[in-house]
Amino acid sequence: MNIKTALTYVSMFVVLCIQAQQTNAPKFGKGLFNLAGKDSTWSMNMSARIQFLATADWDSNKNGLYNPSSSMLIRRSRLKFHGFAFSPKLQYKMELGLSNRDISGASEYTGNAPRYILDAVLKWNFYENFVLWFGQTKLPGNRERVISSGNMQLVDRSLLNKRFNIDRDMGMQLRHHFKLSDQFIVREAFAFSQGEGRNITVGNLGGHQYTAQIELLPFGKFEGKGDYVGGDLKREETPKLALAMSYDFNNNAVKNRSNQGSYMVNDEGYYQTNITTFFIDTMFKYKGFSFMGEYAYRDAEDPIAKNSDGTLTGDIVQVGSALNLQSGYLFAKNWEVSGRFTNISLDETITGKGNENQYTIGLSKYIVGHKLKVQTDISYLDVATATNELMYRLQVDIHF
Repeated sequence: MNIKTALTYVSMFVVLCIQAQQTNAPKFGKGLFNLAGKDSTWSMNMSARIQFLATADWDSNKNGLYNPSSSMLIRRSRLKFHGFAFSPKLQYKMELGLSNRDISGASEYTGNAPRYILDAVLKWNFYENFVLWFGQTKLPGNRERVISSGNMQLVDRSLLNKRFNIDRDMGMQLRHHFKLSDQFIVREAFAFSQGEGRNITVGNLGGHQYTAQIELLPFGKFEGKGDYVGGDLKREETPKLALAMSYDFNNNAVKNRSNQGSYMVNDEGYYQTNITTFFIDTMFKYKGFSFMGEYAYRDAEDPIAKNSDGTLTGDIVQVGSALNLQSGYLFAKNWEVSGRFTNISLDETITGKGNENQYTIGLSKYIVGHKLKVQTDISYLDVATATNELMYRLQVDIHF
């Protein structure tokens, strides 16, 4: 970020904070301020959050640990805005990332500009339970990705999410829900998107991406939207369960992980192939106990990238499957112990990579829920064809 850009953000922040003194400031964790038009035709809530992360890594073999490394960084630093415009039926959300990790990925495909924008989306409730989304936001993919990075049960998301998620994209989504009974809720989501990820400015290089999801909540809504929050901080009085299935088809995809990963370049421009991704996930919570499970599978019509004459480019679609299981229990005074097992099973005949198994144990102290917390975890990564790894992390998260 250059000095001019930084000063602009600081100036905006100061002006908004001064204005906030003239409004009713929300309590901690509910935003920095709320604004509303005098004629009730618009509203805005602004919030900010920071994550501080420290990590230590060691390579591991039968003789013990070696090759230590460590790092400390601001993992995430973000500003969020949401509210409605003209009518409460037309809502908006905007989220900006300011840390180096948030804005990384500048390239010719993003106009060589930092990727500040995470979300910029309008949501129009045009008829009964139908809502049309337009803009850039998360696709209805795996549950762990849709859960905010500020609401995670462990320090960060799993390897399943890292290798298989379909993240954010630009396009349209149609959302709907209905009830099968007094409690049983069914949610549907359909998305049509560009298919190359967030903040792409060069237009569509391949085909388009199509995503569909159905989600079942047989015992009704979770408290505080807990089906998309890590841990059972609401201590559900009755069992709550969510089951979801998502299917994603990226037509003529030009990246090696559907709309994620790196571009597959060949002598004609870009190698294109159809890529499908499938997710099944669940969330269960009851009286402080929580369980989340996810399965992901990716396949491609022809996963090995080629030039026009049939020679190999060296790029390969990361096809295979993954399983992630994690659970935790919230004790008195909001201490939580959690554990996670993740298996990555890429197609070794195509990718040349063997199985990976990661085992994680975590401890969290929720001071003000997910808005102010300290989390730590330790993970052991067992890799069939590479060096094993031990990793320790400590993170502090504050969300105004």
